[in-house]
Amino acid sequence: MSTVNHHCLLNFPHIPPSIPPNHRPKLHSSLSLYRKPERLFTLSASLSLSPATIHECSSSSSSSSPSLEKEETEEIESIVDGFFYLLRLSAQYQDVEVTKAVHASFLKLREEKTRLGNALISTYLKLGFPREAFLVFVSLSSPTVVSYTALISGFSRLNLEIEALKVFFRMRKAGIVLPNEYTFVAILTACVRVSRFSLGIQIHGLIVKSGFLNSVFVGNSLMSLYSKDSGSSSDDVLKLFDEIPHRDVASWNTVISSLVKEGKSHKAFNLFYEMNRVEGLGVDCFTLSTLLSSCTDSSDLLRGRELHGRAIRIGLMQELSVNNALIGFYSKYGDMKKVESLYEVMMVQDAVTFTEMITAYMAFGMVDSAVEIFENITEKNTITYNALMAGFCRNGHGLKALKLFTEMLHRGVELTDFSLTSAVDACGLASEKIVSEQIHGFCIKFGCLLNPCIQTALLDMCTRCKRMADAEEMFEQWPSNLDRSKATTSILGGYARNGLPDKALSLFHRTLCEEELFLDEVSLTLILAVCGTLGFREMGYQIHCYALKAGYFSDVCLGNSLISMYSKCCDSDDAIKVFNTMQEHDVVSWNSLISCYILQRNGNEALALWSRMNEEEIKPDMITLTLVISAFRYTESNKLSSCSDLFLSMKTIYDIEPTTEHYTAFVRVLGHWGLLEEAEDTINSMPFQPEVSVLRALLDSCRVHSNKSVAKRVAKLVLSTKPENPSEYILKSNIYSASGLWHRSEMIREEMRERGYRKHPSKSWIIHENKVHSFHARDTSHPQEKDIYSGLEILIMECLKAGYEPNTEFVLQEVDEFMKKSFLFHHSAKLAVTYGILTTNTRGKPVRVVKNVMLCGDCHEFFKYISVVVKREIVLRDSSGFHHFVNGKCSCRDLW
Repeated sequence: MSTVNHHCLLNFPHIPPSIPPNHRPKLHSSLSLYRKPERLFTLSASLSLSPATIHECSSSSSSSSPSLEKEETEEIESIVDGFFYLLRLSAQYQDVEVTKAVHASFLKLREEKTRLGNALISTYLKLGFPREAFLVFVSLSSPTVVSYTALISGFSRLNLEIEALKVFFRMRKAGIVLPNEYTFVAILTACVRVSRFSLGIQIHGLIVKSGFLNSVFVGNSLMSLYSKDSGSSSDDVLKLFDEIPHRDVASWNTVISSLVKEGKSHKAFNLFYEMNRVEGLGVDCFTLSTLLSSCTDSSDLLRGRELHGRAIRIGLMQELSVNNALIGFYSKYGDMKKVESLYEVMMVQDAVTFTEMITAYMAFGMVDSAVEIFENITEKNTITYNALMAGFCRNGHGLKALKLFTEMLHRGVELTDFSLTSAVDACGLASEKIVSEQIHGFCIKFGCLLNPCIQTALLDMCTRCKRMADAEEMFEQWPSNLDRSKATTSILGGYARNGLPDKALSLFHRTLCEEELFLDEVSLTLILAVCGTLGFREMGYQIHCYALKAGYFSDVCLGNSLISMYSKCCDSDDAIKVFNTMQEHDVVSWNSLISCYILQRNGNEALALWSRMNEEEIKPDMITLTLVISAFRYTESNKLSSCSDLFLSMKTIYDIEPTTEHYTAFVRVLGHWGLLEEAEDTINSMPFQPEVSVLRALLDSCRVHSNKSVAKRVAKLVLSTKPENPSEYILKSNIYSASGLWHRSEMIREEMRERGYRKHPSKSWIIHENKVHSFHARDTSHPQEKDIYSGLEILIMECLKAGYEPNTEFVLQEVDEFMKKSFLFHHSAKLAVTYGILTTNTRGKPVRVVKNVMLCGDCHEFFKYISVVVKREIVLRDSSGFHHFVNGKCSCRDLW
């Protein structure tokens, strides 16, 4: 027997010696539960029988009388029955020692008891000891179908599916024992677990040949196999469903689940209605939860409510899976009250429930409620941590998500690819360059770069953390086995965010020609944003046409991007047309159109649209109110009281607490109309420390209205703050420079360089012959540089004759007057406009230029004279909006 055992074990080298069971009360201390002391004595005694005694009992039949033989046989049967009982207790109390004792006595029996051997196999497998179970199996001289089936099923349950398959092959090779329906169910389960679908299909043929397709359990297992096989479809499952003569609820559920998985909601419900017509067959919690998930995915509110009513009617409302599915369904439709009411009446909750609630609260922006749910979970796991971290990212709380990720590391919570993807996304949201490098290193160390989701997230993180060089390197070295289209979309967005629209456009054309970019709603939205930033209307129009042909126009986000693109390209008519033809709007749609009017400095139209929003009961968000307050800069001064009323009633009417952005907009409105003291009082009464952006708004108004007294007080406040970004450093430096404190100005710039900040260079560009022509101050890199500078000299001479006087106050550098004028004359905007005049000779066609920062006062004055000298309209977009220079006047009325 020893030789046989070793020989057989060589075929199963991967079976572990044991899988440790959970710690439970030992059986030895629990035998007192058995209420027959005389039998307990017999059982205990039998475990200590000597080999001679068992040999005597088993061989005495040849030398004893018939009555004695019968008595001894009954005694042995009684002992064996006791073994069965002890094995049941051993499994119940997770005590392997008793099983081993039974095993030892089993081996002493001369007459083999296959039924007891099968029980030993099952008990060992239940206790997590596959090797011992296999030893029992190979000790059987004539294993039955039950022996094989028990071993196959147990191995599969213990994640030893390959060993389970080997046992099945051994059974088939021997050819003595034929599989039954339970064997087929067990082996099909193993095939599904290790994705051996081709083998499962071969077994399907054996099942048909063996005549077991009549078994409902076998049929269900086959349907499960085909539903999980990526090479098969729901049509294969349906075909098999039609061939099965006997069906139960599980049969219907399997085929419905297969249809739902493929998004065939209509077919799934047709089958559900057919199922309801079968007499004596009722739906269960799995049926309803599967169909509810289909309603959630397909946005079928009516059928989802119908299923909710069905669950109430047939008494399934306390089923955990049904309630979890209903929470997911109602959270998708924005009915948070229904979600909360479902959650409150649930008698049983699990990790799925908590995850659904956290996800629902996060979707509604109720971050604190989600955190409260999370903190009340007694046993947190990876899924709940991931749900909270993803929710933080969704609501823009990058630092909170990073803190949670750190907690996961400290607590030893298992990290999944989803965990790492969320951590990388959080880092991008926080824009923490140093932390991003650490997270990047962490992902490399743990070998996660082959995961496409993590790789794409890392690329996006680099673009958000001012690491464009690293992002470009990653993009150029992108693995050939990963989808490059998403990476292209990500780096396009990075170029757009980092003020590199010309690079984005160049990459877009290259990847489109090389067929490396798949144009979907996301990529189209990104490139439309680039077109808007550049003011490239022709390209934006082509993208619009492509979106219409491809059938993407029903996408709300894409429609919003089109409105924004046309707005930034000075085409408000097309922006309005897109808005009016959109099938549905969200608050971003309204914000985009209001922003369009503000860019054109048309406050009255913006406020008219705001009134329409109120009439249609569209709930505004924080951005809406910021835009509406800003619109009052471009209306009449008699509307200031309405602006003040709106600002003061934000909390009471719209439940929106005024933020820095709202205060900045309100201060700009007051400053625009010359109410500088009122603006200063507003800043002084702020409930929190005013940020530099608010102070800058008042400082700009002081410059426009030449109010030096208020400007000095505001400048002192600005200088007392600690700069947190490049623009704040530049503002402090400029204040010192304007006061002639050049040394202090240089100190600020030196500190800025030490922190790794650099000034975003001012540049202007113009679109000519479908190419972007960019210019920096004193730029000499353009191929037509000589013609541009010659033309500019002529324009300057003509403007000087017409009365233009250079204003050197806008040159904040320590140079002489002559050099200051030289600097002024060669600003990027002047170079771009000159190039536009030289290259577009069409009469009546305006020269269109875009500048990435606000236009300086001298360039503004110069362009008014240019419009007279060349008799051309000049349309220039800067950070404040559009300037239309016509006949010596600007549409901004010199207030920008």
